Amino acid sequence: MKLTRAVALRTVVMVLAGLTVGSASLSPISAQGIGALKKRAEEARKKLEDEARKVSADSAKPKAADSSKTAAAPQAAAVVPNKTAVPVKADAKVWENYDFVPGNKILFYTDFSEDKVGNFARGLKYQSGPAEVVDRDGVKVLRVTGPAEFLIPMAKKLPQRFTLEIDILAPLPKDGEHDVHQMLTFEGGAERDRGAQSASVVWMTSNAWIAGGGQFYPKSSVEIPAAIRPSLRGTVAHLRVLMDSGYFKMYVNERRLYNMPELAFRRDSVIRLEVNASDEETVYFTSVRVAESETDVLYDALAAKGRWVTQGILFATGKSEIQPESRPVLKEIASTLKQHADLKILIEGHTDNVGSAASNLALSDARAAAVKTALAADYGVDGARITTKGLGDTKPAVPNTYASGRAQNRRVEIVKQ
Repeated sequence: MKLTRAVALRTVVMVLAGLTVGSASLSPISAQGIGALKKRAEEARKKLEDEARKVSADSAKPKAADSSKTAAAPQAAAVVPNKTAVPVKADAKVWENYDFVPGNKILFYTDFSEDKVGNFARGLKYQSGPAEVVDRDGVKVLRVTGPAEFLIPMAKKLPQRFTLEIDILAPLPKDGEHDVHQMLTFEGGAERDRGAQSASVVWMTSNAWIAGGGQFYPKSSVEIPAAIRPSLRGTVAHLRVLMDSGYFKMYVNERRLYNMPELAFRRDSVIRLEVNASDEETVYFTSVRVAESETDVLYDALAAKGRWVTQGILFATGKSEIQPESRPVLKEIASTLKQHADLKILIEGHTDNVGSAASNLALSDARAAAVKTALAADYGVDGARITTKGLGDTKPAVPNTYASGRAQNRRVEIVKQ
């Protein structure tokens, strides 16, 4: 297996698993079906694990630069003598307002991979409308073909600090310009309220707006630039919401839409989703994640518990390249180290149990080393204060039985030394 082929296959797997690696087309008019690519990637991942480990190691070895490959894959890992992958720096201007850090304690997660085709998603609570899990070119997704409503259930009420992540595939506009009106709406609680203490957030590929919680349309409306809209249609768009008490931030892909210090979003044990779709304008969901942000400050967590866990450092599947969405977490770690000159840390890499134990161990080691290299190269941290260790799937935080558990186990831990 060649390195370039392995990178392509694993990138497809990651996108279809609902992880944030950029926009991946799910359009039926694609030149090559994503299902075929995913099947090929899964076969490579399951049957050629030893080769995968070799590819991961080879990607960290020194080699001559290939200008043609650099042009084709601008985010490929640079190669350095100490065998750690250094991510190419993301465009600072594009990502300057992206400060989303996902919660580290999962309250709900589904990528529909464990659901039965033809049924409604078992993790969600059905309310109304035509919605079912379908196998779309080999990928399980939740398809909505008409006005529908369902709930995201959690074992407890939403905490004051939480994050909501929804990966959604919006249809291409029938007229080439206007998208589905009120395509997605989310609000805390099982019933529509939109009262003074219950904000309802509406998202479309052309704009977003808020009703309730002290906000109203059109004053709360935010227009999405026309140049960005094509990247949100016919492809997976990544919606990210961060709430800290009343503070509300919302992003679509790398763009921040809202940065509001006060918004009354109801804390309930469910989040209600309304979807507006039709047979002609079908909406698909590829993953949903809700997580609690347990600790505000990294140093406080290290002082209190001796370690800090994050799922906010993202990698391509089977690779040690750090994705640009990881910038906020890397900044947090670097800032903490600079503020506390006597602090030394151990970076632990952890994986789920998909694949062989040997390849997972090698991959987690390479990822931990890549984080150290990024902190030193991109953020000016003294590398002598950082050690790294890969633990593979040997220290699961929770059982790997379900997709939610595997998502929780794919993590990086910072340990005080």
